[in-house]
Amino acid sequence: MLYHRVLITGANGLLGQALVARMSPLPDYDVLATARDERLRLPGASCGYAPLDITDSDAVEAIFENFAPSVVVNCAAMTQVDDCEHDRERCRRVNAEAVETLADACRHTGARLIQLSTDFVFDGSEGPYDEDDRPAPVNYYGEAKLAGENAARRAGIDKWAVARTVLVYGTAEGEARSNILLWLLDELQAGQRVQIVTDQIRTPTYVVDLAAGIEKMVRHEATGVYHLAGRELLSVYEFAQTVAEVYGLDETLIEPTDRTEFTQTAERPLVTGLVTLKAETEISYRPRDLGDALRHLAPRLPIADV
Repeated sequence: MLYHRVLITGANGLLGQALVARMSPLPDYDVLATARDERLRLPGASCGYAPLDITDSDAVEAIFENFAPSVVVNCAAMTQVDDCEHDRERCRRVNAEAVETLADACRHTGARLIQLSTDFVFDGSEGPYDEDDRPAPVNYYGEAKLAGENAARRAGIDKWAVARTVLVYGTAEGEARSNILLWLLDELQAGQRVQIVTDQIRTPTYVVDLAAGIEKMVRHEATGVYHLAGRELLSVYEFAQTVAEVYGLDETLIEPTDRTEFTQTAERPLVTGLVTLKAETEISYRPRDLGDALRHLAPRLPIADV
């Protein structure tokens, strides 16, 4: 394998931090982490850092000139689904137009681009989905992410890859946004009742496994679309029940409901989930079972006796 100079965007987010933690200690990679913040939030990371707003084309050009990456992993995104519905201009600027900028820079310099995407590019009528299934998003977030997938192809015929994922959970340092696992733990440990939907079906993804899968995409110089997710297809309600069981929390606080009980700006697909056979076969992607993933994460969580 050739030595890689890896530019990671969105490095202060949940996935970005996990990817920096995964790749920066490895001798095969020279990693430059970037995000909009003035500094990297992940302590002890053995990599360089530079502030970068990927919607600023001049800043992107300068980063490419100064660092000369051989691979770019774009973890930067606007992911709040309802916010994307409200502010479509910003959503498209971040999730689609900025990908065009990165892809163009990759094409001009010969770098490869790995673009992160989502199960929300599908309509949820026939999940779980594999890489050959036809996208049909039901909300603007999905539309913009699909446009970002298409923009990634501008990097060149053998220079682009897309990694789709689902309902990512884990922990990150100083991350302002929560995720379903952390929100659930906060509520249950406070003795609060929570209503969780039974009719949204997913393959929840442990962020550490996702980062490992992306590193394998870099290592194997993967091209095209890959699905990186958990193996288990279950409802969000079943996910919550498993969290409570593994961490010894009160399962009776979790009340089943369905989407008719919630008012949300953006429509959500019902049954998505991603089939990971291609990634498991071609790049040796190996996601943990949900219970094993939750136990692996436990030392980083404010819970006891797990």
